[in-house]
Amino acid sequence: MPLSMPSSSLAPTPVLARPPSPTRRAVDSDRRRTSASAILRSVLAHGPVARSTIARLTGLSPASVTDHCNRLTALGLIQGAATLRRSNGVGRPHVPVDLDDSRFVVGGVHVAVPYTTVALLDLRGRVVAERRLDHEEGEGERDADVLSNAAAGLRSLLAAAPDRVPLGVGLATGGWVDRDSGTIVEHPLLGWRDVRAREVIHALTGLPVHVDGHARALVNAERLFGRTAGDSRSVLHLFVGNVVDAAFATHDEVHHGPRSQSGAIAHLPLAGGTERCDCGRTGCLQAELSERTLCRRAREAGVIRTADPMHILAAAADGDPVAVRLLLHRARMVGRAAGLLLDVLNPDSVVVTEMGAVHREDCLAALREEVGPDRAAAVVPTSFPDSVLAVAGGSVALDVLYRDPLSASSVRSRTVSPGPI
Repeated sequence: MPLSMPSSSLAPTPVLARPPSPTRRAVDSDRRRTSASAILRSVLAHGPVARSTIARLTGLSPASVTDHCNRLTALGLIQGAATLRRSNGVGRPHVPVDLDDSRFVVGGVHVAVPYTTVALLDLRGRVVAERRLDHEEGEGERDADVLSNAAAGLRSLLAAAPDRVPLGVGLATGGWVDRDSGTIVEHPLLGWRDVRAREVIHALTGLPVHVDGHARALVNAERLFGRTAGDSRSVLHLFVGNVVDAAFATHDEVHHGPRSQSGAIAHLPLAGGTERCDCGRTGCLQAELSERTLCRRAREAGVIRTADPMHILAAAADGDPVAVRLLLHRARMVGRAAGLLLDVLNPDSVVVTEMGAVHREDCLAALREEVGPDRAAAVVPTSFPDSVLAVAGGSVALDVLYRDPLSASSVRSRTVSPGPI
């Protein structure tokens, strides 16, 4: 006769739930980051905006939108708007949400050849405070001195704005900038090589620091705060200052390439160029279009006695025909360069940061004429004519924030107690 088993022995053995795998945790983290980014950018673009509208714009569920809005509110990035809205005029009023741009700022550093610009920007990319720090006379000022002065300049701006909390620092410059390592790999006009800018600025400020090339930074600024905001189509940014470089973005992603070398167009040949380049060739794009070249030609023509290109603009505004001719010639050559890049990349739009095209309608018209009538409408000047360098620096940090707003939690906890800033 078989032995009978206790009924309890027939109960299934409980199975302990396995902890999520590292891959699953990474996927969940990416999903949360992507959702939070989409929501914050929707608030930036449309705020004050109802949560139901955010759900429609982003494709997220109402519950997910509510959860993330609560997180972003707790971080101090968004807030309930003062104005209540009713659905079809009846029922419980909805409280729309908007950016809280009154508290947090990011620091912006832009290193140009003659000077460094330091600034504070709010969450809408607006310049709250700005200062220009001239470099020492001559070329090749030590990178340690320039970066130390920039950090001191940021500290001064923050001290004058005690009600503002810094979330991080963005640094932008020309030349070859490796975003991933935070290194200025090479800036020939400054004489810099392998400058670990992120480490230096972080050590001096105690804040998270992000570094990128200024053309790429300005593409991000345009897609967040400028004319192309909310447009996921392709855009090319052409920066023409002392340094000439470019950046290309499509589907909301800026192309960096291996070690962030994309956009190096300084030595592209420009048809009709006559300037001898340091590389030994004639007509390289940067040698032809550089502000140094423009100022030298203006001095030779007796228009100015300085190395400040803004003095050429002032002379043209006063009616100096030679100054006008120099600016128009440069604008046409920039248009020729833009046409070349349009042929290669075929972007939907081209944003140009060039002094003449930004400040003079005749220069913008000359640039577009050189591009050609079929594509002229696609060429527009920068959205930040009066603060382009400050915006370039700050947008490096703001791009990181809008891509991963939940990362502000760790930064916010560090800003409670004062650090080196």
